[in-house]
Amino acid sequence: MLHIDIVCVGKIKEKYLQDAISEYTKRVSKYCILKIVELPDLKIPNNCSISECNNIKSLEGNNIISHLKKQSYIFCLDLKGKQYSSEEFSKKIEDITRFNSHITFIIGGSLGVSDDVLSNSKELICFSKMTFPHQLIRVFLIEQIYRAFKIMNNEAYHK
Repeated sequence: MLHIDIVCVGKIKEKYLQDAISEYTKRVSKYCILKIVELPDLKIPNNCSISECNNIKSLEGNNIISHLKKQSYIFCLDLKGKQYSSEEFSKKIEDITRFNSHITFIIGGSLGVSDDVLSNSKELICFSKMTFPHQLIRVFLIEQIYRAFKIMNNEAYHK
């Protein structure tokens, strides 16, 4: 069975987001084993210098990298990434599962991810050129994973 890990920085504090994540995680469990790895985010000081911000990204990045499985196909969510339609995303996941049984998605913290995380990723993907809170993107991602499986299996939901 396919294993999907979502490695993300920061905790979800809002109940409505926790509820949405729980609901889509339950729905996805029919198709794969989904595991969410929540890593602590570091406090960002007010008026954070570029050097301080890079240091925070580096420390968070090292923690992310320590949770990656070498055999996994690794996607990193990044504004510079490729944008997929839901159908294209579904096809991409289907194609990956032909040669790999493990996929990892990385969601960085408020400052994004370090260059080391980007270089450990097989592919960068972007949900929108708009900026969203990383907590909300987690909901988007799990919903799109669920939608991808529904599309793959020709099941009603997508339209």
